[in-house]
Amino acid sequence: MGFYSKLFLPRFIDLAMRNREMTRLRGEWVSRARGDVLEIGIGSGLNVDFYSSDVHRVCGVDPSAELQHMARKRYAGSPLSVEFLLQSAETLPLPEKSIDTVVMTWTLCSIPDPLKTLAQMRRVLKPNGKLIFIEHGRSPDSAVAAWQDRLNPFWKRVAGGCNWNRKIDGLLDVAGFQIEDLKTSYLPGPRLITYTYQGLAHV
Repeated sequence: MGFYSKLFLPRFIDLAMRNREMTRLRGEWVSRARGDVLEIGIGSGLNVDFYSSDVHRVCGVDPSAELQHMARKRYAGSPLSVEFLLQSAETLPLPEKSIDTVVMTWTLCSIPDPLKTLAQMRRVLKPNGKLIFIEHGRSPDSAVAAWQDRLNPFWKRVAGGCNWNRKIDGLLDVAGFQIEDLKTSYLPGPRLITYTYQGLAHV
């Protein structure tokens, strides 16, 4: 499992996250980030090209050393000031109300305690701060959702802890976020893994 999780899986994730439709959504949403940004699950750094000049700095959190190594290479040629935190997002060493924008793209599915992480996001966001999210999750189609529930234990084991049956808007609501813009749709591909939530929320 060491070779799989440390060498194969990070490269597979990087490749899978670079398809055309995901890139389009990154361009649409990540470009709205402003000020001091906290990116939860910076992964291999695929959002770097979509941050505008309105972003002052980026603090990127990810527990994977292999993905962070890829991200450091991608950010090396960027004018952005970037700080990398090699850790889980359930606890963040950041002051309260210090972040203007939290960015979370295809991340909440694999965090062991999503509500604890969302509470940390609320803690560090400024009163007028925004959460930008693009996440895949639970389908509203009962037949698809049933198969998501049935196969999720297997998928979670082979996909680095990814859960494809989390209802993202429900988690945001329970965590105390107010969703101000939400779009949902299936992206091209198998419906089990492509139902996508995208939008903006605030505290």
